[in-house]
Amino acid sequence: MTQQYEVRGRSTAIFTDDDGLTKVVYHSTPVVSFNEDRVILNTGGWQSATTKTRMNQASSQFQLGFDVSQKNYAWFVRFKGETIPFDDNTLTLER
Repeated sequence: MTQQYEVRGRSTAIFTDDDGLTKVVYHSTPVVSFNEDRVILNTGGWQSATTKTRMNQASSQFQLGFDVSQKNYAWFVRFKGETIPFDDNTLTLER
């Protein structure tokens, strides 16, 4: 099983843009972008196991407070005691 505590893996990079938004990029998709105010999750249209892993790794490493899970092919995000359906390619969480 892939470790879930630190962002690492093939085709993955972390950087902070000029606007202060930290981004975890898998291939060419910023799967997690965050600052003090919000967290943006983006599948890029690929709800793959690796995309979900990178999101959960970022949450753990940067203490973002969310967890992405899957049940019967549907994705869900647990955040601040709520379970939110991940129905689209992106989901914004207000911190």
